[in-house]
Amino acid sequence: MGRKAWVQTGVGAFNAPSTGRRGNTGGAARATCRRRLCRGCDAYADRYHGKSDGSGQAKRRRLPRLAWRGSTTGLGKAIAYRTDLPQVVIPTTYAGSEVTPILGQTEGGRKTTVRHASILPEVVIYDPGLTLGLPVGMSVTSALNAMAHAVEALYAQDRNPISSLMAAEGLFAFKTSLPRIVEAPGDREARAEALYGAWLSGTVLGTVGMALHHKICHTLGGTFDTPHAETHAVMLPHTAGYNAAALPDLLGPVARMLGGSVGGGLWDFAKSLGAPLALKDLGLSEADLDRAATIATENPYWNPRPIDRQSIRALLQDAWEGNRPTN
Repeated sequence: MGRKAWVQTGVGAFNAPSTGRRGNTGGAARATCRRRLCRGCDAYADRYHGKSDGSGQAKRRRLPRLAWRGSTTGLGKAIAYRTDLPQVVIPTTYAGSEVTPILGQTEGGRKTTVRHASILPEVVIYDPGLTLGLPVGMSVTSALNAMAHAVEALYAQDRNPISSLMAAEGLFAFKTSLPRIVEAPGDREARAEALYGAWLSGTVLGTVGMALHHKICHTLGGTFDTPHAETHAVMLPHTAGYNAAALPDLLGPVARMLGGSVGGGLWDFAKSLGAPLALKDLGLSEADLDRAATIATENPYWNPRPIDRQSIRALLQDAWEGNRPTN
């Protein structure tokens, strides 16, 4: 990588016809539901709904009017899902969403995810030079978000040897790059290494399923409006520690990398980087924890360790207080 930009190309092509591209089913079905889907994210794609001015001529179609709470990459993926437009993404943070076919959407106080081939960007351009101005705090939290993807990939129900290797490599890339970024934000080699970790972690997230960590973070973000990356950063040591008690072998790479327990090691690493450590510092009240535990255990994602409301309530209490996990 070094100082040069590098390109990750997805599937599909810019000149491919809309019907069948990237697995889509064609224009007729989409035309009947696009307006409803657009309302779901407050994106009214007038470009795709020409309106008559009464003279038999359609008014000039406009580009979408958009109101979206979330990342620029997330907005682009939402538009692509609804319009089948191609995407060229230039990431300037480290979460890795740009290489996943996953879109998170919040409606009615609940966050849900959609997986579809049309959501995956066709071209991703990584240029470390464009991340030099990213504030250190945001660099750290977005990278810890990506590390959460990699940790969950290690014990995913549908994991495979390649995804596990990529997850471990992604974690190591962040372990080596983040302390250097905190010390010297203008270090291009460290920034390039972090982008490498983002690509690896995002790629495995798009390959395997999610578990307890993502369910809890989706609950906190969707229902209680906690900030996305910071929520992942706070919860990761606690959810990883919870599952490590049942999966010491699968999470061995994390323990070896951090030189100790999984949850405690991740907490120590986050603290050394100046990351947030407590949900109470993100605006979540202690009174919200009961409801959060209830929602997180309703329709739970598959998880390698059985979950119950009492255990998750205790886990959330520790995360709210900022306690260091013991596992």
